[in-house]
Amino acid sequence: MPRLAAASLAGTAIEFYDFFIYGTAAALVLGPLFFPTFSPLAGTLAAFATFGVGFVARPLGSVLFGHIGDRHGRRPVLVGSLLLTGVATVAVGCVPAYGSIGIGAPLLLLALRFLQGLGLGGEWGGAVLLTAEHAPAERRGLWASFPQIGPPVGFLLANGIMLVLSATLTDAQFAAWGWRVPFWAAGLLVAVGLALRSSLAESPDFLRVRGHARVPLVEVARGHWRLVLLTAGALAFGYAVFYAVTTWSLSYGVERLGVSRTVMLACIMAAVVVLGVLTPVVAVLGDRYGRRPLCLLGCTASALWMFPMIALFSTGQPLLMFLAFLVAMVAFIMVFAVVAAYLPELYEPRLRCTGAAVGYNLGGVLGGALTPIVATALAAGDGTPWGVAAYLTGIALLSLGCFALLPETRPVRVADGSVATTG
Repeated sequence: MPRLAAASLAGTAIEFYDFFIYGTAAALVLGPLFFPTFSPLAGTLAAFATFGVGFVARPLGSVLFGHIGDRHGRRPVLVGSLLLTGVATVAVGCVPAYGSIGIGAPLLLLALRFLQGLGLGGEWGGAVLLTAEHAPAERRGLWASFPQIGPPVGFLLANGIMLVLSATLTDAQFAAWGWRVPFWAAGLLVAVGLALRSSLAESPDFLRVRGHARVPLVEVARGHWRLVLLTAGALAFGYAVFYAVTTWSLSYGVERLGVSRTVMLACIMAAVVVLGVLTPVVAVLGDRYGRRPLCLLGCTASALWMFPMIALFSTGQPLLMFLAFLVAMVAFIMVFAVVAAYLPELYEPRLRCTGAAVGYNLGGVLGGALTPIVATALAAGDGTPWGVAAYLTGIALLSLGCFALLPETRPVRVADGSVATTG
C-alpha cells in the first residue's frame, strides 16, 4: 500500500501541476499576451474563459477514461491520462503569442486547454480507484487520501516555480518567456510519473468483476443519474472555494488591491501547505467517524466563512489574507480528504470508474469552471466584493443540501468479524 499510494500521489501531483500552472498563468499573463485587443478586465475574463474550458472537458475525459477503466482496468487509465495531460501542457508553453500569429494563438490555447482537461478528467478516477480498491476496508479513507494530497503538491510545485520566476525576472522577461518555463518543465515530470506507474498491479475489485459493463456511461445514466447529480452538486462548493482562493484572488489581489505577485503567491501557497498536511489527518477521522458528517461540517463551515474571508482578503494585509485563505482551505479539506473513499463506495465496482469520476468532474464544471469568471465579473465595481462572498455562500449551501441527501458508506466491522457498510 505505501508504494501504491506514493505512485498515485506522484501521478496526481504531476497532472494537477499541469492543470494549475495554467490557472496561475491565466491570472497573471495570458490576458495581455493572448487577448491584447481587449481591455484589462475583458482580457482577464477571456483568459479565465480558456481556463474554464479545461473543466468543461473534464467530464468528457471521465467518460472516455471511465469507459476504459470499467472495461479494461484502472492501470491503462493512469498511463493514458498522464501522457495526454503532459503533452498538452508542454505544448501550451510553445504557443506563440497573439502578436506573432494573431487569432490562431488563443485558438491553440483553447484546444490545448481542452486536452489538458480531458486527461485530468480520467486521472482522478484511475488514481483514486486503484488505491481505494487495494486498501483494507477499515483504512480505505486514509489510503485513498494520498492521491488527494497530489493536488496541493502539484499546486505548490507549479506556484513555487512561478514564485521563483516572478521574484527573479523583470516583468518584461516574465511576460516574454518566463511564464513558459513551468509548462516546459512538465515534460520531465511526466517522464518521472510514467516510470512510477509502469509497474503497478491492477485493482483486485476490477479483477473480481464478472460481466463488465458494455457501455458503462449508459448504465450509469440509466440507473444512477440521481446519484451522479447529487455528488456533482455536493462537490461544487469545494471547487468554487479552491479556485476562488487560488486563481481569482491572485488576479484580484495583484490588479485591484495592488499586492505584489510574490506576496499573493506566498499567502496562497502557505494556506495550501496546511491543506496538504491536514489531508491524511482528516481522512483518518473519516475512517473513524464517517464520511458524511465531515462533509456536512465542511460545507457548513464554508457557508459561514465566505463573508469573513472576503473582508479579510480585501484588507490587502498579508497576515489577514493568509488567515482568510487558511480557514477556507481547512473547510475545503474536511470534504475533499474523504471523498476519495466516499465516491467509490457509492458505486458498484463494475460502474465505479465512470460513475465516481463523472460525478467528481461535473462538480468541477459547476464550481471550478465558472468561479473565476463569475467572481471577476462580480468584483468589477468599486468597494469590497461582497457579491463574490454571496456567490460562494450560495454554492456551499447547495452542496450542503446535496450531502444531506447522500447516505453514509463507511465500512464497519460487525460481530461476526465481517465488514459491512453503515449506509
